[in-house]
Amino acid sequence: MNRSNEVQLMATQAQEALWAALLAGKLRDGQFLSMSQLAEILDFPIAPIREAVKVASAQGLLSALPKRGIRIMEAHPETIRECLDFRMVMDQEGARRRIASNALSGLDALRKRHVEMRDTARTDAVRSLPPQAIEIDLSLHDFLSDGLDNAQLAEGYAVNRMRIGIIQNSRPFLQDRIVSAMEEHIAIIDALENRDIETATVAIRHHCDQTLRWWGVT
Repeated sequence: MNRSNEVQLMATQAQEALWAALLAGKLRDGQFLSMSQLAEILDFPIAPIREAVKVASAQGLLSALPKRGIRIMEAHPETIRECLDFRMVMDQEGARRRIASNALSGLDALRKRHVEMRDTARTDAVRSLPPQAIEIDLSLHDFLSDGLDNAQLAEGYAVNRMRIGIIQNSRPFLQDRIVSAMEEHIAIIDALENRDIETATVAIRHHCDQTLRWWGVT
């Protein structure tokens, strides 16, 4: 591998490490770090970290402050509102396209996982629930986004998912919200199974409204 390829590979790896740290909550919303601190956390040299920061800054995941460092995106009410609204619109279109093309395989497995998590959350308050619940929550949103079948839309959806990941890490996924979120998702799955576009889009909007309400955003 020549020097140019090595540099590009390390930049890609640094970007992936930054994405993983944001999603895992190792970097919190509003957190300020110097470039050297970020390099230490991610265990990469400064040069590829700078490249990763450029990409993340262009996507709105953080702000680069000249000669000072970086600040992770803050979970302001307006940011939460815009991110969830973006996801809702994309989810609704994904549902329409899946129903229109009858691309609905996999719903049985989705339903099973959601019902199991809902029932577990009703009786189990163990600390391991929130990470599992977030994974299951994302599984339906991934199903809907895959239904878009458009590379450019999928790219925008993926970036917005990163923003929502940062937002989610700023507040624990409480047990009561796990139950209601699973029920809202099951209603969406029901509408998809019934091939009812109108009911599916209404259920997706309701889920968005309830999520905003849970965040205290109206």
